Amino acid sequence: MLESGRDQTDMSKLRILHSADLHLDSPFEGLSAGKAAIRRGEQRELLSALAALARREQADVVLLAGDLLDSDNTYYETGEELIRCLGQIPAPVFIAPGNHDYYSPKSPYARLKLPENVHVFTQNAIETVALPALGTRVYGAAFTEKRSAALLQDFRAEKQEGVWNLLCIHGEVGGRDSVYNPISTQDLADSGLDYVALGHIHKASGLQKAGDTWYSWPGCPEGRGFDETGEKTVSLIELSEEGCRMETFSIAGRRYQVLRVDVTGSDPLLAIHTQLPDETVSDIYRIILTGEIDQSPDLNRLYDALSELFFELQLRDETRLRRSVWERAGDDTLRGLFLMKLKKQFDAAGTEEQRLAIEQAARWGLAALDKREEVVKHEDQ
Repeated sequence: MLESGRDQTDMSKLRILHSADLHLDSPFEGLSAGKAAIRRGEQRELLSALAALARREQADVVLLAGDLLDSDNTYYETGEELIRCLGQIPAPVFIAPGNHDYYSPKSPYARLKLPENVHVFTQNAIETVALPALGTRVYGAAFTEKRSAALLQDFRAEKQEGVWNLLCIHGEVGGRDSVYNPISTQDLADSGLDYVALGHIHKASGLQKAGDTWYSWPGCPEGRGFDETGEKTVSLIELSEEGCRMETFSIAGRRYQVLRVDVTGSDPLLAIHTQLPDETVSDIYRIILTGEIDQSPDLNRLYDALSELFFELQLRDETRLRRSVWERAGDDTLRGLFLMKLKKQFDAAGTEEQRLAIEQAARWGLAALDKREEVVKHEDQ
């Protein structure tokens, strides 16, 4: 294995690049086939960005804590890029396969000829690799199927003066009943580890501490849907005699964003333009219209006026008509029968929250009857 490319004269500090949950080759089911293919290609660029960051920040070791791949159905190009980019990192790289990319004899990790500086943990039990030149021991384990029992329970690393103990692992902190390697804070506090690099949770934790053990999960480095909005990062951890320090870096090319726009008393298009940030063309947006209006907005017209401002755009109408949504209930029409059925549920509802939900269901139903449902257009439709 390669040792770090950093000057080895000062080993009182250790610089760790920590990432997880890249989910390379995700299907991107919410996008058109063409744009999903573009996004998978862009995901591979995360690997070169990660390698460039490791070189620039002179990382001593790189810890990739699982779900680097979305499944074992990996594109040939992804495997080649994995080999190329990880081989460009002048430091040891450790991969702890997770529940999506679990290790098996048929997994990409077994099939690919990875560079000599890369170590993949292959056992569903904690093992260790010594890095004498770095004064470091790296512990790790792999998921070997989609689930894993607790791996850190009753584990304790050997403490040795002048040696850092690291752990790279996929798992869930605090989820006692989790089937994804549940880890308690007491497990961490009792572990004898200096830093635990975790994966699995897609929202970053920030730097945490249990006993004398520092730990974190960086979240996913780039969002893949509207449940992963905003800025995403990878972490640079510096261990020293003074403690532990974290610095985060964004390597993402695109972001998912949800923007709620109140169009009460405004032209919807003008209201949207007023609230949009300057730079949106690289991002995937869901714009939700809210407020009270006299007439339902024309989502198709809005889409045609706005779509070129984004990589992908979805529009949703959650506005409320000033006039009663129930005014046509009882009409001898499909619309009237539909409204009457919901109006009975509305009148019987016990809470304001239930009434609002039923009213919104009525509005969505009316929009569908008027062919004004949520607009999500794809280039290959």
